[in-house]
Amino acid sequence: MNSKRRSGEPGHRRKFLVIIDDSPECDRAVYYASRRAQNTGGKLLMLYVLAPGDFQHWLGVENIMRAEAQDEARRVLGEFAEKARKWAEVEPEMVIREGNRADEVVNLIDEDADVSILVLAAATGKEGPGPLVSSIATKAAATFPIPITIVPGSLSDEEIQAVS
Repeated sequence: MNSKRRSGEPGHRRKFLVIIDDSPECDRAVYYASRRAQNTGGKLLMLYVLAPGDFQHWLGVENIMRAEAQDEARRVLGEFAEKARKWAEVEPEMVIREGNRADEVVNLIDEDADVSILVLAAATGKEGPGPLVSSIATKAAATFPIPITIVPGSLSDEEIQAVS
């Protein structure tokens, strides 16, 4: 794993990585990360991870389902990209991967030495902070290659503006 970050070197800019999903709190992470990118001269990197397909016996079906999942990922990323442009006048970089979400997050961080901060948003429900926060921030935090910022899902735009 490449742990050397390059965002402070000439020709590089700090990237704020946000994982895009269908959780209600995802927009809080995008809002915070886009504001931080704008306020610090950084970039916003949005990652959408598709679950791996399991249709090896029906290749035609697998290809159709994979194409539909890619289309949905592009649609969702496009919606969040439009929000980021509106909220902070940043042009996000968008990446779609297929595999285990936590593994793909680490792989992307390892491949892109400008990724400096992972921004997650915590769920507001009784069931806990959400699976992504639970799996990445609590289990791997001590050995994670970059800092993790967890945005409370209950923060308003104004509250996020005050801290970003």
